[in-house]
Amino acid sequence: MSSTLVRAYVAFGANLGEPRAALDCAIQALSALHGTRVVAFSSCYRTAPVGVEGEQPDYTNAVIAIDTTLAPRPLLESLLAIEHAGGRTRDYHQAPRTMDLDLLLHGDAIVDEPGLVLPHPRMHQRAFVLQPLAEIAPDASVPGIGQVTDLLPGVADQQISRL
Repeated sequence: MSSTLVRAYVAFGANLGEPRAALDCAIQALSALHGTRVVAFSSCYRTAPVGVEGEQPDYTNAVIAIDTTLAPRPLLESLLAIEHAGGRTRDYHQAPRTMDLDLLLHGDAIVDEPGLVLPHPRMHQRAFVLQPLAEIAPDASVPGIGQVTDLLPGVADQQISRL
């Protein structure tokens, strides 16, 4: 662990249980991580499930900005533990969930390791990530891809509504 604070962004999504309560739980758990503080979080947005088979409820999505001394891998492991504590099960790929936390960006890090890719793959193709991220960090940049606000027109055809 470093003593240098890095701005990281975490995507939240849930379509089971009480998503807003789960978001509050995730924010509290992130705030409790060693060397980490929540600095901002977006409004909640409703989106239809993407890339899933069968019927699923709509998702509630948000993005949380944190300043952390945790390196990407320990932060990711912490996110997985928070999901598990929040009731997340992984019954099958793209299963409905009580809480999904994805590490989107960790400073300007570019990482490609088993189980950890930064920036998060496909984040630049998803309105449910870009819209809430642009709300709290319009000047954020996706390393190797571009500025968040410049990427929004590319997802303008995706249905998303602010709650």
